[in-house]
Amino acid sequence: ELDLVESGGGLVQAGGSLRLSCVASRFTFSGYYVGWFRQAPGKERERVVCTPSEGGLPVYAGSVKGRFTISEDNAKRTIYLQMNNLKPDDTAVYSCVATSRYGCRPPYDYSGQGTQVTVSS
Repeated sequence: ELDLVESGGGLVQAGGSLRLSCVASRFTFSGYYVGWFRQAPGKERERVVCTPSEGGLPVYAGSVKGRFTISEDNAKRTIYLQMNNLKPDDTAVYSCVATSRYGCRPPYDYSGQGTQVTVSS
């Protein structure tokens, strides 16, 4: 059984929106830093956003600031990533993590396998 399961990826045209979900199967996010990362083919893994669970100020990558929003539903043990005004450069595999380390630094306590987001021009 996977610790974190992402969903919501898909193919979307530039300017469109997607909402990714990350569900924790065996624990709650309370007390962890939670975040989203992405990796595109041939590129380094990039931290999209990291935030303390249950409050705190999210820190977004400059490339997504103002377009992406992280949120949390504790009752559903789910983290969301709302992505608006998507661009072709946003194409990547998106994965979520939960970690006790500040700034969502590795190694991660929990991570998922990712969901593919493809943005067409």
